[in-house]
This record gives sequence, C-alpha cells and structure tokens, in this order.
Amino acid sequence: MSALSSIADVPAPAKLNLFLHVIGRRADGYHLLQSLFVLIDWCDTLHFERRSDGTLHRHDLGEALPADDLCLRAARALRTASGTSLGADISIDKQLPSGAGMGGGSSDAASTLLALNRLWGLDWPRERLLALALTIGADVPFFVGGRNAFVEGIGERLTPIRFASQRFVVLKPPSGVETRALFASPLLSRNTEAAILAGFPERAYRRMIEQAKNDLQAPAESHCPEITQALRLLQDQFGNSRMTGSGSAVFAMVDDEELQGAGEHPEATYPAALPPGWVARTCRSLEVHPLCGWARD
Repeated sequence: MSALSSIADVPAPAKLNLFLHVIGRRADGYHLLQSLFVLIDWCDTLHFERRSDGTLHRHDLGEALPADDLCLRAARALRTASGTSLGADISIDKQLPSGAGMGGGSSDAASTLLALNRLWGLDWPRERLLALALTIGADVPFFVGGRNAFVEGIGERLTPIRFASQRFVVLKPPSGVETRALFASPLLSRNTEAAILAGFPERAYRRMIEQAKNDLQAPAESHCPEITQALRLLQDQFGNSRMTGSGSAVFAMVDDEELQGAGEHPEATYPAALPPGWVARTCRSLEVHPLCGWARD
C-alpha cells in the first residue's frame, strides 16, 4: 500500500494547438491529424485523498462539472487496469474555460492518472500510462507524455520537441462549438499536405507556425460568429490570431514588449474592452509539464 494518504495542489495545464492540419481519414472514420501542441501556464488544480473502500468521488471546488467527466473515467480506468482495492476523493478547482479547445478535461484526466499512480503506489512506467491514456481521450496521451510535441495520427503519435519560451494572449468567448459538427462540416479541408518534421530546426518553428493554419477554424467560424469576432480583436491588436483545437478559444503570439506593465497573469487586460462573459489571459509556454517527472520513462 502506498505510504501517501493525500496529494494536494496538482496542476493540470492547458495546451494550445499552434496549428492543426487534417491530412486524411482512416477507414473507421477517424480523421488523421498533424498538430503542434504546446503547454501553457494556465492550469486547473486538483487535490487527491486516498480511500481504502475502493470508491471514487469527485468534488467540484469551482464550476460544476459533468457528472461523469474525463477525470473520473481516468480514475476508474486506472483502478480497473491495476486491480487496486483503493479509491480516492478528487477535488477540482476548475480555472480553464470549458469548450475552449485547450484540452482542459484531457489535462485533468492525465494529471489524475499521474497522481493516482503515486497515491496508490502503482509505480507504472509512462509507457503503460500512455497506453491507458489513449483509451480515455485522444489528447490525454499528450499531457501524460509531459513535453511539447508534434502530434500525429488521432493523437497517439507524439514526437517531443523543444519550443522556445513564448508569450500568448488567449481569448475565449462564452459560446462553444461541438467538435463533431466541425468534423462533419463541408467546409473542413481533409487533404492538407502532410508536414515533414525530420531535421526541422527549432528556430524555424515560428516560421512554420506562421505558414500553417487550423483546418477546423473555417467550419468553427461558420457555426460561431463570436470566434470570428475574437480572431479580429487579436488580429487588430497583435497582428496575428488563430483558433486552438476545435475552439472556441483563440490566441495570438506576442512579444514581451507588447505586454509592458501587464504582469505575468492579467486576467482580462488584453484586448482592453471585451464583451460580457469573455475571458482573456496572457500566458507563457512551458518547457515541460509540471508533472513530467511523476512517471518512469
């Protein structure tokens, strides 16, 4: 049995898709993707207490989450796969906006796997956790992997990359978009030319990002005019903007001098005037996941 009775203040960081290309489709209907995933320092926080009765309970410290979210699914999957008799109380302080395309639910699930692996004394290696993570959700393996990555397939093929520290302004309108509707849209390009990563120098990533796109953006804008509005706000202020994932959050890459006096984490400073219900935040990319060392490689 694990010597730990609880683990507090476990971070679950968000990610941004700096680009997202749909390059084809599998025979089973799943779309084949290429994307560059980068971790950012905007996080949910989770707390775990070990239970000896084998039950799992989630406690929402902020907004109410769906009754059966990815966090609980991850905990159940690990409990079943490991055969442990232990359970857990899981408390979530939800700070990441839902329906943003920033991977908040997947990140919560990954941090749950990594934390319970410790709390329950399982000591599973990362490779074993990655295999389980893929059964929970396509983005969960990225967060378990712990490093910024070039992502391929349906999310299971990860090539870690080094990404120079970068500031972003992230803007989230209140409306969301159903991912399924985007992949079914006639506006979706499904034959973007595949990128070749081999030998690609770190200094060229920004140029690659500027020349790439998010293939889901056009369908998302057709479903949600607020996404177009958000993109224009950032484009007008910073000269670049793009939707992350399946939206509805958008982001702009910015230089530090553009944010003089903003501090590390102004909650709603840029753009200056936002409609009610919109959320803005400046973020910085992370070199590695805060829990990167929590599983054996």
